[in-house]
Amino acid sequence: MNDAVREMLDRYDCRSVDDYENALKEIIQEVALLGLWRSKFFEKAAFYGGSALRILYGIDRFSEDLDFSLLKRDAGFSIHDYCRAVEGELKSFGFSVSVERKEKTSRTPIDSAFIKGGTLGNMILVDIPEPVRKKVRSGQVLKIKVEVDTDPPGNFLTEAKYLLQPVPFSVNVYALPHLYAGKMHAILCRSWGSRVKGRDWYDLVWYVGRGESLGLKHLEERMKQTRHLEGDQSLTEDVLKRMLEKRIGSTDFTAAKKDVEHLLRDPSSIEVWSRDFFRVIAEKIRTV
Repeated sequence: MNDAVREMLDRYDCRSVDDYENALKEIIQEVALLGLWRSKFFEKAAFYGGSALRILYGIDRFSEDLDFSLLKRDAGFSIHDYCRAVEGELKSFGFSVSVERKEKTSRTPIDSAFIKGGTLGNMILVDIPEPVRKKVRSGQVLKIKVEVDTDPPGNFLTEAKYLLQPVPFSVNVYALPHLYAGKMHAILCRSWGSRVKGRDWYDLVWYVGRGESLGLKHLEERMKQTRHLEGDQSLTEDVLKRMLEKRIGSTDFTAAKKDVEHLLRDPSSIEVWSRDFFRVIAEKIRTV
């Protein structure tokens, strides 16, 4: 196993198959970020979403995808230009993966790719204990989606954050108030269908618990772009909380718990979840 990857794996207190799979995915995500940095991707884009919150700000839940936003609209952008850089970086650290752009079937500002590899094969490559490997299904695929928003809403700031493993490098990332706004947009506007995204609600508790302030103007821009606000309508804190109350009232928090529990080291931390609990959380939200 590559020594740098071994040191990265040593950060985790892995006990179960889920622990090792989550750790392996996160290490691959961090090496992918290094490949993007080497290819100058962060000169035109910024990291955001749950993985940014996990990797750069330390939230205690794992995340499955890598989400980015261009710094300004660019209809001609293609993630294909960076797939080889990410694949080459991962292979240089010993991972057996491919990185392929997802072809669009409709007009959308989201450009996507997938990092794919055999779960078992990559566990063997990083020397995960054999008793754990025996519990992995033959043919199981490790898959990480990479998405870039090529038409970003305005009123956001970014900052440089630094990772020290596998080598020191920097990542351009949304500032916390605007990461928070993106998460609130997901809570209010995501079309969940039958699969409630409990990870969104988990992140909300993290923001409120830390006393972070939500970037209201960026949220307003996002909601206007997706037509959840009319063009001449302003988003105030009172309007936000009324919308959130409606969303809380329609959410199945039992389903939300099931969505997020496999990403947590301590699932007991969500036992308290209920509509009443999130109504209390909503009252504590601060905006800027």
